[in-house]
Amino acid sequence: MIKIFRNILLVIVLFTSASASAQNTSSSPYSQFGLGDLKGSLLPQNKGIGGLINGFRKPGPYSNINLSNPASYSAIQLSTFDIGATTDIRQLSKTAISENSFNANLSHITIAIPVSRKSALSFGILPFSQTGYQYKNSGTVAGTKVDYIYGGDGGLSKAYLGYGFGLGKNLSLGFNAAYIFGNIKENRSTEFPEDLAALNSRTQVGNHVNGLSFDYGLQYEANLSKTSKFIIGYSGNAGNKLNSKSTTVTTRYLKDFGTGDESPAIDSSYFSEGQSRKLNLPLTHSIGFAFQKTDYWLVGADVSYAKWSEFGVENENAGLNNTYGVAVGGQFTPDPTAVSSYFKLVEYRLGFKYDKTYVNIDNTDINQVGVTLGLGLPLQSSRTTFYKINFAAELGQRGTLENSLIRERYVNLTLGFTMNDRWFIKPKFD
Repeated sequence: MIKIFRNILLVIVLFTSASASAQNTSSSPYSQFGLGDLKGSLLPQNKGIGGLINGFRKPGPYSNINLSNPASYSAIQLSTFDIGATTDIRQLSKTAISENSFNANLSHITIAIPVSRKSALSFGILPFSQTGYQYKNSGTVAGTKVDYIYGGDGGLSKAYLGYGFGLGKNLSLGFNAAYIFGNIKENRSTEFPEDLAALNSRTQVGNHVNGLSFDYGLQYEANLSKTSKFIIGYSGNAGNKLNSKSTTVTTRYLKDFGTGDESPAIDSSYFSEGQSRKLNLPLTHSIGFAFQKTDYWLVGADVSYAKWSEFGVENENAGLNNTYGVAVGGQFTPDPTAVSSYFKLVEYRLGFKYDKTYVNIDNTDINQVGVTLGLGLPLQSSRTTFYKINFAAELGQRGTLENSLIRERYVNLTLGFTMNDRWFIKPKFD
C-alpha cells in the first residue's frame, strides 16, 4: 500500500509540474470571449460517451467519479483515485489559410472515499477554463501601415469538495462546493512595421480571478429487472459571483521587425493596479437519463442549458449568448466474466455531442459538434485493489468559414488512470 501511494504521489508531482510550466493550454481565437474555453467537469469515462453525466452512476464493476452530477457519489463503494492528462491537436482555418497547434496539460486529479454504504465524499482539482489566442489586424494611419495585435493566455482551475448520499431506496442527492481560481492575461499591441523610429505601444491587462461556486445534483434509479435499470438525473449550478482583480499597464517600446527583437520598455504611459470587480456566473441546468444492464451496457442522453446572457462584469453585460447542448452516447462490454479473451472485458464507448456556444460574431452563432470514442481497459488487479486505464478521443469542429470567420477542427485525446481500493477499512484478520 505504501508503494502504491508513493507511485501516486510521484505521478501527481510530475503532472502538476508539467501543467504549471505550460501556461498556454489553448490555441483558439474563440477563447478570448467570456471566461475562455470552458472545459467541463468530465473524466474520460464520461467524455468517451459524449459527455453523459446525469444518468451515469456505476454501469460496471468499477466505482467511477462523476463529479458533474455529485448525486452519483452515493454509488461509490470503494475508495477511488483518478488522474489523467489531455492533449489537443487543432487546425485553424480562415479562407485558404490554415495553421496547426498542439497543447497538453493535466486534466484532473480526483479522489472519492465511501462514508457509508450509500454515501461518499469526493475532492480534487481540474481545469475550469483555458485561454490562449493571438491574431493581427492591419490598417493605415496617415499613410503608414499599422498592425494591431491581440493576444491572451492563462486559465482558471477548479478545486472542489463534494458529498453524495442516498435517500430511501431509489433517490440520491449530492453537492459540490468549489473554489475557482487563476489568472487570465490580455495583450493589445499597436506596431508600426514600416517606421523603425516610431514608438510602438502595448497594453497588458492581468486579471486574477477567484471565488466560490456551488453545484448540485439528483438521480432517481428505478429497477426494471434484476440486472436492468433506468436512471434519470438533474444537475445544475446556482449561479455565483467571482472576484476579479485586474492590473493594467501600457508601455512603449522600439522593435526591430527584421529580427523581431524588442527593446526594453522605454516608459509606461498608464498604470492601474488592484481594480476589484465582480463576475456574475450564470445559472446552469442539465437533465438526462440512461438505461443500463449492469456490467454489460449503458445508453443515454442529456440536454443542458446555461443563461450566459446574464454574464457580466459588475453591471456591464459581456454580450454573450445563452447556451444549450445535447449529448447522446453509450458503452458496451461484451462479456465482463470472460477469462479467455481480454478484449471481451474491455468497455467500448461511443458518443455524439452538439453545443451552441455563448459566442456570436457578426450575427453568426459559433457552434460546436463532435463525435467521441472511448475505451475502458482493465489491468491486472489484486484481491482488494482494481486498476483501469480510460481513454477518450473527441473529433470535432467549432466555428465556420462563412462571413470570414475561423473554423476549428480538432482531435482531443484524454488518458486517465483509475484505482479502486479498500482504504481506511480495518481488516478482521491480520
